[in-house]
Amino acid sequence: MIITTTDVIQGAMIESYLGIVTAEVVYGSNFLRDFLAGIRDIIGGRTASYERLFEQGQRKALEELEQRAQRLGANAVIGIEIDTGTINLDQSGVLLLITATGTAVRMRSNNS
Repeated sequence: MIITTTDVIQGAMIESYLGIVTAEVVYGSNFLRDFLAGIRDIIGGRTASYERLFEQGQRKALEELEQRAQRLGANAVIGIEIDTGTINLDQSGVLLLITATGTAVRMRSNNS
């Protein structure tokens, strides 16, 4: 399956648009990671633990997006956009949200 941020795939033609597909990944906050990130805020620098978390979340969201597109009969997802955000849980913390959205399509090669 081809997954891409572009709406055109060179050498292929879209036979049918199967619909918008979305995938969401939500992670709970972690006291130790939050504490270490707070220290990084004070002294400066990158927060590797959060970078790894977002990288993992993006990968998981794209995997889920691909699975949902396959269930629709797609062989590609085009126009993919990944967004991140938070969900506030009052005093108890924050959830991290990673969303991937794209268009599931059935493509065929122009050579066929």
